[in-house]
Amino acid sequence: MLNNNLKYCREELEMTQTELGYVFGVSKNTVSGWENAHDTMPFNKLVKFCNLYNYSLDFVCGFTRKNITYKIPIKADKKQIGKKLKELRGKLNLSQQALANECSFSQATYSSYETGKYLINSMTIYTICKTYNISMEWLTGRSNNIHIS
Repeated sequence: MLNNNLKYCREELEMTQTELGYVFGVSKNTVSGWENAHDTMPFNKLVKFCNLYNYSLDFVCGFTRKNITYKIPIKADKKQIGKKLKELRGKLNLSQQALANECSFSQATYSSYETGKYLINSMTIYTICKTYNISMEWLTGRSNNIHIS
């Protein structure tokens, strides 16, 4: 998911995997796993990375080729993201079950994100955005543009 752009961003920042690992309290091997798509960067760490180094979620995740910078920091707010997920589902006129089926995860998992019980994970938000061409910036409330531009 984040492999090429995460590595590109790290190299653009002239950081080693060890240095980036230090920022997040993880090992060089963990960063390597994120960059090579052997593991998924947790959403809260992805948000922290974007906020610290002024990258957009859509750019780091490979949805856009241009990094659009925002003055507003991203919020990994489970309630706010849940409201946006519910709004999206309403715009798509889908039930929780239908959306979950289209994205290949369980309705119970999706419901826990939509109700704000849990913070959505990186792979789930990526899958929803990719499936419906939705901006992660919009889902986190940082942008008013629902679609990836």
